[in-house]
Amino acid sequence: MGLRVLVLSGPNLDRLGTREPAIYGTATLADVHRLVEEAARREGVDVECRQSNHEGDLVTWIGRAGDDGFAGVVLNAGAYTHTSIALYDAIKAGSAPTIEVHLSNPDAREPFRRRSRIAPACLGRVAGFGPASYVLGLAGLVGHLRAAAKPASHP
Repeated sequence: MGLRVLVLSGPNLDRLGTREPAIYGTATLADVHRLVEEAARREGVDVECRQSNHEGDLVTWIGRAGDDGFAGVVLNAGAYTHTSIALYDAIKAGSAPTIEVHLSNPDAREPFRRRSRIAPACLGRVAGFGPASYVLGLAGLVGHLRAAAKPASHP
């Protein structure tokens, strides 16, 4: 079986396409999922995309990701990025490396958005590229997973 990646989107991302299009664009979450699924097919990776407005769902999915056969997680935690110690703990406790993604660039927005509570637990972060942030996050995660799976070469 090939690599499986869990792609998670947090609160209000179900409103994409109509929510503040000047910031988030007009693509819907279904459009974002299609882009991710197309990129995954090109990479030979299986993805499962989920969204929840509930922090507990995200915590559970992240914590169980490795147990459920996912090699890694791409996570847009939305506003929970800036507030959730529970998500931080789930990422740290889980066995699946996690990439933090954002459609907009939080560092170029309101001051409260400039602190990510989850970033220290994540492998990396991609932000500011709209829906492509998810695709770039997936590519980075897949590259990391494949490199980690290769046996070390000896000179």
